[in-house]
Amino acid sequence: MDFFLTNEQNHLLNSLSSTIHGFDDKYWLDCDNTSKYPIEFVNTIAEGGWLGIAMPIEYGGSNLGVTEAALMMMLISEKGGMTAASSIHMNIFGPSSIVKFANEDQKKSWLPNIINGKTKMCFAVTEPDTGLDTTRLKTKAERNKNFYLINGRKIWTSTAQITNKIMIIARTSERENNNPTKGLSLFYTDFNRDCIEARVINKMGRSAVDTNELFIDNLKVPIGDLIGEEGKGFTYLIHSLNPERILVAAEAYGIAKNALDRAVKYANERNVFDRIIGKNQSIQHPLAEAWAKLESVKLLILKAAYLYDHNKPCGVEANAAKFLAAEYGMEICKQAIATHGGMGYAKEYHVERLFREMMIPYLAPVSQQLVLSYIAEKALGLPKSY
Repeated sequence: MDFFLTNEQNHLLNSLSSTIHGFDDKYWLDCDNTSKYPIEFVNTIAEGGWLGIAMPIEYGGSNLGVTEAALMMMLISEKGGMTAASSIHMNIFGPSSIVKFANEDQKKSWLPNIINGKTKMCFAVTEPDTGLDTTRLKTKAERNKNFYLINGRKIWTSTAQITNKIMIIARTSERENNNPTKGLSLFYTDFNRDCIEARVINKMGRSAVDTNELFIDNLKVPIGDLIGEEGKGFTYLIHSLNPERILVAAEAYGIAKNALDRAVKYANERNVFDRIIGKNQSIQHPLAEAWAKLESVKLLILKAAYLYDHNKPCGVEANAAKFLAAEYGMEICKQAIATHGGMGYAKEYHVERLFREMMIPYLAPVSQQLVLSYIAEKALGLPKSY
């Protein structure tokens, strides 16, 4: 086993670091304080070709793997937190269903503008009354000759205020008890604001990247905007879930690394009772434990990405990586605030922002409890509990 990054991967990270060097702490704090979408950062990432890191070359991408995408999102979240990661997150993993299941004409039409940043897309899956039980979605798409009419509600849809495209899953036939995943279809279509009302949800953190509840009323969707076959959307959606878990884990890792680095810096500088507080084992030990936990979860993230890139089953590893990255991340961000003492509560030291933003990978895209239920079933062979 080789635990070292390749020369190409190291070059990629060095290049990315140079690309985003100008977006400093002040920039991200300003975005958070003013709820300003980081459009300058997004444009810089798009101009550098980073949005296409895992997309095919023939459509303008770099044709690299989820491994490289995970390394990229680790670094981006380490520098700019979840605000930076969320501003481009959807364009990194969302199009994977298009790459795998769309027809050639759709790929040629859709992928280049996703990669070059001209297209801003959002992903509408979750609904207010169904939560994580995707098979019970109520949003319906009714076919009428050459188009579908979609009606329903979605919630926790990010970037809907600035998007021009939406990937949405809806029911095209009634739910069957013996096969509940059948009858869900996946669409990629224009975000028509005459038919979609996006209401911003005010939330605890990451205020610079909007989150919304969608009210969809007679959204007319051309037949050509259906991805793959009607009724197989759940299968297509599953294909995106493992890379999303891996990337969310990578982002949680980056946020925690950011918080740990700040805590270590402060512990090396803060002088109380005529000694640097970093000399005290009560400060040292939690930070040393945090380092060990981060190293271990990084290995699991990269293992899950390796399995995915080599077309191997990776559901258990991807979910476990998300679970541990979020659990450890919460602990580490909390410890970073405690290390700073009272100043950890002040925005100027940034660790309180990182703590708030860590709640996102802790809660989404799947709860910690459901991850454990999945691991119990798939890894341990215990009976399904949900």
